[in-house]
Amino acid sequence: MIVYIRSQGARVIKEGRHLLVKKGGDTYHTLFTYKLSQILVYGNVEITHKALAQILRHGIDMVFLTFNGRYLGRLASQEPRNVYLRRRQWRLLDDEDFCLKSAKSFVSGKLSNMATVLMRIKRTKGVQTAGSRAREIMDILKILDSAESVNSVRGYEGRGSALYFDAFPKGFVDDWGFTRRVRRPPTDPVNSVLSLLYTFLMNRVYAAVRVAGLDPYPGSLHSIDYGRYSLVLDLMEEFRPIIADTLTLSLFNLKILKKDDFTVDKPEDDVQEAPKEDNIEYILKDPIGLMSDTGNAPDVIDLPEQRMTETPVQEVLTAKYPVRLTPGAFSRVIDAFEKKLTTEFFYPPADRKLTYADALIYQAGHFRKVIEGEADMYQPMLLK
Repeated sequence: MIVYIRSQGARVIKEGRHLLVKKGGDTYHTLFTYKLSQILVYGNVEITHKALAQILRHGIDMVFLTFNGRYLGRLASQEPRNVYLRRRQWRLLDDEDFCLKSAKSFVSGKLSNMATVLMRIKRTKGVQTAGSRAREIMDILKILDSAESVNSVRGYEGRGSALYFDAFPKGFVDDWGFTRRVRRPPTDPVNSVLSLLYTFLMNRVYAAVRVAGLDPYPGSLHSIDYGRYSLVLDLMEEFRPIIADTLTLSLFNLKILKKDDFTVDKPEDDVQEAPKEDNIEYILKDPIGLMSDTGNAPDVIDLPEQRMTETPVQEVLTAKYPVRLTPGAFSRVIDAFEKKLTTEFFYPPADRKLTYADALIYQAGHFRKVIEGEADMYQPMLLK
């Protein structure tokens, strides 16, 4: 069970075997520690010493973020005990063939999934640019295997990502001012949502890596650096298009997020919009985000519009200042992300149905088998 705590000024305390989320004299939530796998804390939330001890005792992953979702750090529980596995991870960093093969696998998964997303945009919206960029990405895939160094693989990944984000804006029904990927700060609504979902995804992949008993730092595609979870970032790549990007398209195209759900974070602006409630159950039926593409999705689950509407420039929320979600919209994005992760699909390598949350754990476990020599190479999860 994953819990998000965003009530500013709240306190997390221990009572018996449970945790209580309180604010003033009111109790907002009762958390059963035996059910918890991760707690995400946003902004000004206090945790008592006894509560922290309870969280550590049960090995619950606790993540701390700013109120707007920027990652700060996490509470570290006991380290995995398999020191031999971790030693093998670090030794493999000096194995150029292993690093090159792994980097190719991570990038091939990401490029293939990006191309699939663009082809779905082409089919559902009739945008030829998306199809042509998808074919260019597939051309990169054809020559990826001939790369002779990890740096070359990174170059192919960069080229593929540039092509992808050149066509990705064509997938939106309305013009949200998104023309390229901007990370810090996100200066339009789409970049704001992408950054938030990538943060959510990174936290879940980190938890999956820990479940697999792996060290999150030594990676192949992402070079090791001080404080960088390189392996987490490596394993996250194939899931960016599958989970975060398709969900972003759905949130905007199905009108779960609207213009008044965003504010421009100017120095003089400190007033936030009041929360709103919307039904997001049907968001998971958007055909672009389905794990297996049927190619003939019925009208009832298709995008509400099949063309780009022309939005006057002055009406688009863009600025050099950060663009933030309002509290109500932020909660809707969290709900949609969690619903996405509980979506089931049949995954042939596992020979059973998995949720996306299960898939993250499965892929981390699969990479462990590669490290231990039980599997020859890493097989990324692909959209069909």
